[in-house]
Amino acid sequence: MKQYFEIDEWKIIEDGFDAHRHKIAESVFSLGNGRMGQRANFEEAYSGETLQGNYVAGVYYPDKTRVGWWKNGYPEYFAKVLNAANWIGIDVVIDGEQLDLAKCEVSAFRRELNMKEGYLKRTFRAKLSNGKEVEVEAIRFCSMADDEAGAIRYAITPLNFSGSLTLTPYIDGDVMNKDSNYDEKFWDEINKDVWADGGYVQLKTKKTGFEVATGMKFTISQNIESAEPIQKEKYIGCKVNLQVKEGEPVALVKYAANLSSQNYKAEELITKCKKTLDHISAKGFDNMLAEQAAAWAKKWEHNDIIIEGDTAAQQAIRFNIFQLNQTYTGEDDRLNIGPKGFTGEKYGGSTYWDTEAYCVPFYLATADQSVTRNLLLYRYKQLGKAIDNAKLLGFTNGAALYPMVTMDGTECHNEWEITFEEIHRNGAIAYAIYNYVRYTGDEAYLADYGLEVLIGIARFWSQRITWSDERQRFVMLGVTGPNEYENNINNNWYTNTLAVWCMRYALEVMDKVKANDTTKYAALISNLQFNEANEATRFKDIVAKMYFPYNDQLHVFMQQDGYMDKEQILVKDLPAADRPINQKWSWDRILRSCFIKQADVLQGIYFFEDQYDIDTIRRNFDFYEPRTVHESSLSPCVHAILAAKLGDEKRAYEFYLRTSRLDLDDYNNDTEDGCHITSMAGTWMAVVEGFGGMRVRDGKLNFNPFLPEKWQSFSFNIGFRSTLMNVKVTKKGTEIKRLSGNSIKVLVHGEERSI
Repeated sequence: MKQYFEIDEWKIIEDGFDAHRHKIAESVFSLGNGRMGQRANFEEAYSGETLQGNYVAGVYYPDKTRVGWWKNGYPEYFAKVLNAANWIGIDVVIDGEQLDLAKCEVSAFRRELNMKEGYLKRTFRAKLSNGKEVEVEAIRFCSMADDEAGAIRYAITPLNFSGSLTLTPYIDGDVMNKDSNYDEKFWDEINKDVWADGGYVQLKTKKTGFEVATGMKFTISQNIESAEPIQKEKYIGCKVNLQVKEGEPVALVKYAANLSSQNYKAEELITKCKKTLDHISAKGFDNMLAEQAAAWAKKWEHNDIIIEGDTAAQQAIRFNIFQLNQTYTGEDDRLNIGPKGFTGEKYGGSTYWDTEAYCVPFYLATADQSVTRNLLLYRYKQLGKAIDNAKLLGFTNGAALYPMVTMDGTECHNEWEITFEEIHRNGAIAYAIYNYVRYTGDEAYLADYGLEVLIGIARFWSQRITWSDERQRFVMLGVTGPNEYENNINNNWYTNTLAVWCMRYALEVMDKVKANDTTKYAALISNLQFNEANEATRFKDIVAKMYFPYNDQLHVFMQQDGYMDKEQILVKDLPAADRPINQKWSWDRILRSCFIKQADVLQGIYFFEDQYDIDTIRRNFDFYEPRTVHESSLSPCVHAILAAKLGDEKRAYEFYLRTSRLDLDDYNNDTEDGCHITSMAGTWMAVVEGFGGMRVRDGKLNFNPFLPEKWQSFSFNIGFRSTLMNVKVTKKGTEIKRLSGNSIKVLVHGEERSI
């Protein structure tokens, strides 16, 4: 295990500056508030290796995808979350030399992410080539109280000199993405202005036409000698000259705002931006910081997990919860959760099936049910485009194929084996509806929105499945399962299982809605032109006659046809030098191997565990886990939950540490690209569903908890149907307290208790 950062219950701490780890730290120390986000780039200039990252929620660019004629239905573009205007910048010049930590002698460097109160603090001492030494303390945050704003207090102290200091706070919109094709820049300038203590830049994205106004206002703690407004292309700044005295700090407070045409009329952006800046600067930095602490205290009161006896585990779970809360607040059903959140641009920042499979359980239990409802409505509102996506691939009659990757409902993934074949994502969206309804009891959602989506998804499966005369069974050809180290395979067990479940669940919901509201049901069926006699019969026929690959000798479900034709090597027998294989092996070699990227069969067993006895779960776990390299961030959490169910405490704990410290310890050598935000919800699941054994059955919460050997206790809060309760597991047993709401009945180790 790499331990880059100090172990602390409430902080992530980097002590000492290592330029080789800087991009990793930029990811880990990222900030966000659901509307905007910021990698932990330095305020002052830095000529070393860095990944600049400033992001505004919902703003993207459709980069052109070039493909051949044979790929009919291929997406026209690959959507990219955009690096937006740099609002944190403060150039520092000391007696004519620029402060740049890549060129200085750096000592006493310390970076702290305070997760309890939601801010980043950085302190360092630096000696420039001219011999001048300074000490800097910088504190910044993205405001949770004013979610279109951020603030910085940048204090610099001359340690061995008195002389001239120039500070230039600026807004720079002349930025680009790391993954830009041909170094293309995605922003055009619309407007800008600068004045004595601030300014703004208004930019517009090419093609998509999003407009963003980024503004700043600043104060300096001592009298200035002179000030010079600066304007360049997509850039404004204020060059402030000061005379400083040895040992006396100078503090610059910079207030910033990011306002998007997603939320305002383009012609109002500048006026609204100025008002936001006036509003936050009138509060002052200290008051804003106090509001930030209060907002985070409210969040932690509901969704903190407390682990006693294992500080590394405690730090890790809080880091995961912290990043989830920074990424998505659930207040806007147009927004979703990108795999990297506001911490990097990899994966385009788009929506994947990760949201439905991994994030939904976290938000169901830790936030108001409206938050998860908005995640479902995001998909409901894109149903029309899901139907259009299916049409491009030749499907008809309202069949819906939700995209693997999307910003607005349009498929924008640029790898054919994923775009066309990783269709199991459709099932995850249906499963999220099921998960939401069983957890909240909100059956009205089914009639109003859910059934329409379920029918579209079931229609897709009905058309995608093929009848095999040889097998006398329905089969699923040419797919990619969750294990992306297999492409274009037949009869992926997970995909077949999910498809059948989707059709069965659609039929169940049809019956339920029909029984509850015949009029609404009739109107919906008529609107969808659903032929009950033909289509429902087809669904039932597939459910009854689907083929599922199975190995009679091993008594395990086969991941797909032909899996046992592969040379069966266990991960433990792989040389360390070959790991991770996705960075060391050719794609051809990976595809011919038996190695599994992430839970595949085990993903299905996790979803539908009530259908399988414990021996079946154990056999499949013991067969597939030793062949799994866990090179997807989504893998360890599922294995942790299943290991916990099997009573395998050792492996459950190992998988928990791996999923929870994935980014903190850079397990897969990829944290520099950004943190794995969606898998962080899986970390929460590993504690609550794994060690806590929480499940929902027949409208009631069930707990089968156990305490990992290293822990003295752990506790978590659960919101369930308007009741908030605390669950604490100790060496003595399990204690559940109702914190608010109505009395509720739960089951603990199978015994019903009234809370």
